[in-house]
Amino acid sequence: MHHLNIDLPPLSCCSTKEENKRFCEKLNIPFIDCDYDVDNWHSRMKGMEYDAERGSRCTECFDMRMERTALYAYENDYDVIATTNATSRWKDANQVDASGYRAAERYGEKLKYWACDWQTDEMTMRKYQISANERFYKQEYCGCSHSLRDSNDWRRANGIPKIQIGGDTAGLGERFFSDPIVDAQEEAQEVVDEFFAQANELAKAGNCKSKRKETLHVYKDRRKNEADDGLINGFNNW
Repeated sequence: MHHLNIDLPPLSCCSTKEENKRFCEKLNIPFIDCDYDVDNWHSRMKGMEYDAERGSRCTECFDMRMERTALYAYENDYDVIATTNATSRWKDANQVDASGYRAAERYGEKLKYWACDWQTDEMTMRKYQISANERFYKQEYCGCSHSLRDSNDWRRANGIPKIQIGGDTAGLGERFFSDPIVDAQEEAQEVVDEFFAQANELAKAGNCKSKRKETLHVYKDRRKNEADDGLINGFNNW
């Protein structure tokens, strides 16, 4: 089931959707399209525009996704739901799973949420092996316009090219998955932890321009996962 109820721009939306459809066809799995609901998404995110990553805004976004998934499952006689959101170390698996459990609980014994530890080293490598074999599109952020703003502010402060949406060229690194080892390193736990530690400091500044500028200045010239050639890796893999 594919549903884009976040503020994902059409270029990136079409890329991920078409790849999802292609992969489902290859595996002979029905593709269910619950398309854009961006107005509802913005309504639910109101007041949380400057929340920290993995904060209440992300919870609300996961809730919206899982509620729609659970409703469709219930109405069409499915008895289990799951999500790929919990496979990424850029997401808090406990936060994702909590949304899944809440959504399924609405329907009592008729629907269960399937939770699994998808973020082990073995599962992460398997994910990137599949992604490289299929040459999937590599999205540089989660799809939320507020996250896009903060990510680009952070990149600018660190001298990193801004996020590019759609097309064959990424703002940083490769546009398509191609090397499981390199791709997995971009999602190394220490890389993810450092990013969120700094992103949370930025969130504390809220929408105050002077405080945001002061916070971002702290990270100027910092580099994360810097390669010998000076290129920065580890930011374009959500």
